[in-house]
Amino acid sequence: MRPPTQPRPLIERLGLALIAVILGGLFALVGIAAFVGGEPFLGVMGVIGCLMVLWVGGLTLFRG
Repeated sequence: MRPPTQPRPLIERLGLALIAVILGGLFALVGIAAFVGGEPFLGVMGVIGCLMVLWVGGLTLFRG
């Protein structure tokens, strides 16, 4: 039997969301640099990574 879970404190959710924004920005930079450098596959992967990190960060922030 699992103990009842409580939502994370707001400060923890904000911290995790901030980390997600920073990492998402780094993935976006990789994607942009790859597109500029003529590597479209790596660019697409960077943009997908950015979106995934921001999505999970948003879920952490809003769902707790």
